Amino acid sequence: MKLGKPLLAMLDGQSALILDVGIQGAFLEHYGAAKTGDRFTLSFRWKGDEIKFGCEVRRTDVIRPAEGNQSTVSHSGVEFVENFGDGPAKLADMMGTFVGRFLAAQKVNAAGAGDQSGSMLFQMGDARRVRAKGYLAYLFDGKSWTIRRTHLGQQPRNGFTVGAYEDEDDLETLCRTYEAADEEGRNLIRLVAELSVNSEKK
Repeated sequence: MKLGKPLLAMLDGQSALILDVGIQGAFLEHYGAAKTGDRFTLSFRWKGDEIKFGCEVRRTDVIRPAEGNQSTVSHSGVEFVENFGDGPAKLADMMGTFVGRFLAAQKVNAAGAGDQSGSMLFQMGDARRVRAKGYLAYLFDGKSWTIRRTHLGQQPRNGFTVGAYEDEDDLETLCRTYEAADEEGRNLIRLVAELSVNSEKK
């Protein structure tokens, strides 16, 4: 998920910026050169709480070589390989909030100055938790939806898959938002749905 503004973070005690973040990793701007396979501890704050992950570098590029008093600056894609505390739950909350705001804005734009009630639509972690197992795949053919129960948590290109426990009203809202969204918005909806799938896997 591309962030509207970079998030200030610490990478092994050094200042860094998070440019993109997902449930499995992040894209960082940081000082110094790294190499594939290097491991770091990444920490940042959300709602006053610290979120921390152990990371492994998957790709990296130097974007500004050292010159004079200026240090080398790199961009690195890292995978989260170690969880600390409730970091995954806090990350899911953060991403759900960011995506919810984006989709709410798309919904308002699509409807002009329309009703903004329920605009936060699909708040992961606030969804009704019942002991329904498996997943539901919502498939859109451009006119109508087909809902299938599945044991696979994969995200389809023409819809989304969520944990079977999610609230029906939330999912109805999500379907309506998906119909009105552009491709970027639909990709973000699948990202939110992936958070639901990962929650079911735990």
